[in-house]
Amino acid sequence: MVTVRFFAGIREITGQKETTVAASTLKDLLTNLAAKHGLRFQHEVYGPEGVSDEAIILVNGRHLEHLPEGLETELVPDDTVAIFPLVGGG
Repeated sequence: MVTVRFFAGIREITGQKETTVAASTLKDLLTNLAAKHGLRFQHEVYGPEGVSDEAIILVNGRHLEHLPEGLETELVPDDTVAIFPLVGGG
């Protein structure tokens, strides 16, 4: 099982700090989470349009943009995926 940690506003959407999900790829994991958590999750994190510009996704501390396989990155048990909302400020 892959551990998924939710932060800030994403935690409010899911109602959870952390969960475990069975998934073989990052895309599978995000698809499962989107189905479970509904439209707001799909808008803020991942939905039919792909990954939202408002979300930051890390796999074992590496940003999605830096993963060579992107959403097709294979996940193995004990991987950790962290999902953050994009935060701005000054």
